[in-house]
Amino acid sequence: MSKISKSTRNWIIGSIVFAVVIVLALVFARQRNQKETEVSTEKASYRSIIETVAANGKIQPALEVKISPYISGEVVELYVREGNYVTKGELLAKIDATIYLSSFEQVEASLNSAKANMANTRARVAQAEAQFTKAQLDLNRNEKLWNQQVISDADWDAIKASYKVSNAEFEASKESLKATQFQVQNAEAALKEARENLNRTNIYSPADGTVSRLNVEVGERVTGASQFSSGTEIMRIANLDRMEVKVEVSENDIPRVKLNDTCLIEVDAYLNRKFKGYVTEIATSASNATVSVDQVTNFEVKVMMLKSSYSDLVGSDTLIKSPFRPGMSATVDIQTKIVNNVLTVPIQAVTTREDTSSVAGTTRKKNDNEEEKKLATAPLQEYVFVADGATARLQAVKTGIQDNAYIEILEGINENDEVITGPYRAVSKTLKNKEKIKVVDNSKLFDKGKK
Repeated sequence: MSKISKSTRNWIIGSIVFAVVIVLALVFARQRNQKETEVSTEKASYRSIIETVAANGKIQPALEVKISPYISGEVVELYVREGNYVTKGELLAKIDATIYLSSFEQVEASLNSAKANMANTRARVAQAEAQFTKAQLDLNRNEKLWNQQVISDADWDAIKASYKVSNAEFEASKESLKATQFQVQNAEAALKEARENLNRTNIYSPADGTVSRLNVEVGERVTGASQFSSGTEIMRIANLDRMEVKVEVSENDIPRVKLNDTCLIEVDAYLNRKFKGYVTEIATSASNATVSVDQVTNFEVKVMMLKSSYSDLVGSDTLIKSPFRPGMSATVDIQTKIVNNVLTVPIQAVTTREDTSSVAGTTRKKNDNEEEKKLATAPLQEYVFVADGATARLQAVKTGIQDNAYIEILEGINENDEVITGPYRAVSKTLKNKEKIKVVDNSKLFDKGKK
């Protein structure tokens, strides 16, 4: 083999050097031409997080009594109006008592008649007792005479028969007295019922409170309560001194809610103001009324409002110790868990990816079935993008609880690591591992799009 000449060798080396220079130039040119993604960032820091469950509902009194009459009739008097404060035992309304007064007088007369019959029967018992006593004495005297053969057998038989008749009449009179006594007791019970019905034409307040609803007016007829019906609701008496919020919590969130959980309450009527409360009751089952149209099952939760959180809104010269009215709309944030001094990042900084190859910067091969299958079955993983100089570094993390703005980071990053928080589409979909970025102020992030 002949040796390569010096000139040829120099030409080959020069060609190789030239090719390397060209490749390097192309790479550098490509890097220079790569478009930078503008992003906003925030440093991971320690703070306290309060996990909450949000629910909507209505304000209602903790104690509200529905008043329905025991008897039917026409309302002839109303002594209160809606919003009036009443005390226990105060007369509220009156139902026409004409029929019930007449019934009472009839039953009273029947009782007096039964008592007269009982007195008459008692006199007959005394008379029968006297006749029986006389017959017994006659029997004893004539028994001696009959033994001495002074009277005949016929006379002795007649005396014994007379004794038996007197005894039977005496026993019968005593039974008759018992019957009249039962009649008197029955008449007394009927009179008690008639008196009760007459008294029930006057409707009194069962407790102190405010007339929160008035459903009838003078002249309207009402139906009394029975075993088949609760009767006509005349009004409601509510204790507005203790108010609660009845909310509906989704079945997905109800396992996190516990009794006595602290709550922050926003009332639509009082903007920019939050009131405090706590959970007092959690439904153990969902009723048909709380199943929404989209088939999401809700559970009823009652939240007691702390009076100290709204005492400044209550006037000292009013009997109604609450600024809230039954039926007002409210939003409740139930604080289900609190952690202090934990590492956190903004919620929007955390994304879930399953295509780990794609987000790492490689291109998916559309015609490679094995690769497609691998990516389709890749497990879900939570990530954040860390701003590493001028590039984005994809970092897997493990998260904990979250509030409305921040989420707890259990592992994956350290304090003061600068994580990418926006734009949302870039973090959640388009941003790739080791992609070039340009950090800009959050307020200027969308200026270019606006122009």
